Amino acid sequence: MKEGKRAGTDGILFTDHYQLTMAQLYFRLGIHEQPAQFDHFFRSYPDYGRHQAGYCINAGLEWLLDWMETACFGDEDIDYLGSLTGSAGRRVFDDDFLHWLRGNGSFEAISLEAIPEGRVVHPNVPLTVVRGPLAMAQILETPLLNHLNYQTLIATKASRVNEAGRGRPVLEFGMRRAPDRGANAGSRAALIGGADFTSNVGVSRSVGIPSKGTHAHSLVQVFMARGDGELGAFRAYAELYPDDCLLLVDTIDTLENGVPNAITVFEELRRAGHEPVGIRLDSGDLAYLSIQAAKQLNEAGFADVAIVLSSNLDELAIWQIVSQIEAEAPRYGVDPARLIGRLTYGVGTRLITSQGDSALDGVYKLVALREAGAWVPVLKVSEARAKIPNPGKKEAWRFYDTRQTATADVLGMDGEDPLATDQVVLHHPTEHTSYRTLDRTDISGIETLAVEVLREGELVYELPELDDIRARRRADLDRLDPGVRRLINPHVYHVSLTEALWDLKISAVEEARRPGARRD
Repeated sequence: MKEGKRAGTDGILFTDHYQLTMAQLYFRLGIHEQPAQFDHFFRSYPDYGRHQAGYCINAGLEWLLDWMETACFGDEDIDYLGSLTGSAGRRVFDDDFLHWLRGNGSFEAISLEAIPEGRVVHPNVPLTVVRGPLAMAQILETPLLNHLNYQTLIATKASRVNEAGRGRPVLEFGMRRAPDRGANAGSRAALIGGADFTSNVGVSRSVGIPSKGTHAHSLVQVFMARGDGELGAFRAYAELYPDDCLLLVDTIDTLENGVPNAITVFEELRRAGHEPVGIRLDSGDLAYLSIQAAKQLNEAGFADVAIVLSSNLDELAIWQIVSQIEAEAPRYGVDPARLIGRLTYGVGTRLITSQGDSALDGVYKLVALREAGAWVPVLKVSEARAKIPNPGKKEAWRFYDTRQTATADVLGMDGEDPLATDQVVLHHPTEHTSYRTLDRTDISGIETLAVEVLREGELVYELPELDDIRARRRADLDRLDPGVRRLINPHVYHVSLTEALWDLKISAVEEARRPGARRD
């Protein structure tokens, strides 16, 4: 088969041009193999306009590690880089640098710590810490951000959808509206964040769960064109899938045709010894139609079949549907709790695109260099205080209060005991006058957030299965204050610095701004 033009786009050249030019400059200065530390973190939660996230769900680590395992500079990559020229016709990359890349251009010397997938995470806390030779750690920036930011964004959206649906099943089927093969990453992230199944067959196979789906309006249209009508389409589908029969009922008229025809087929299935799965509603006032469809199904003896809702759903739309059902269902003689308990949500475009906020503000910042056997903090000084990263080799802990609820994520110095004193002073990451003091008796426990994943290129972490990642997410959410989980105007979760790290940060900023100081 002829190799397409797309071949090679997913390998080591899946990075930005400026990562390579910086790497060559490090090489020219002789510091390309100096150990460096980069922190990956996000600055703010997704803000969808009418509603906002108060937490994120970490995702993407396994696929990043999978990419890193095989990414290296091969002959074709080196030849291509060697062919690039600048505006004056001079080669961009010199032979000595390319020779070094050919022999050293992999991630075998990179060490990595990370917060596990599925965990609740917050701004300014490093999700991933990269240590290794400066040049290769620099080249890793773009693919790392690409793999981790998007999946974290979608996992967060999926968690909110799951919360809005009160834990009822969620089916992700946004593949047709996704950004190219980003559909695969999005489907996986949705499964981590709160979707129970996906229509994406390939991703379902990769994570070991069955793919799910019903049928499209086109199936009914085909049978209408053949003269067999909607009822004929339903019967044919039920004959082929008698134990998995879920029918899309809004091609013609939902309540006058679709639901009655579905009931006819369900009765035929039951007489043949099979039980139907349910119906799907894909247009109109989904709350009202759910109530009326449930009324018809109940009267026909199908009070327990599922009602799947789709059509531009997201967390806010689902929340409004549930609220409307609670208010309106009783006037039609339908038990709202029982109806809500049989709903399933099919969520596509608004989930896979994170509609309302399409990118996570995740960044990758150099925070330390190793010199003379010690890690030396380095700092990016910005006029915007929120953009000044927290320097140096650090640790991150989660503090729990006496309710066993997460009360703060705390960054401190490497090796620091955050409970060394009876009173713990926690500083706001950027605001000089904002801090709080906790008595040790106010803290029921702490845990370290990051785990060692790679040690000089070797995987030292057992990658969890999807079920374990999901269980971790549920456990974290259960220990998160309900106000932080709120869909609209969530409470602010505290992310703080220990006094030692705050003092280091302030002194580093003052030193960088001192007249005559070297500007790094």
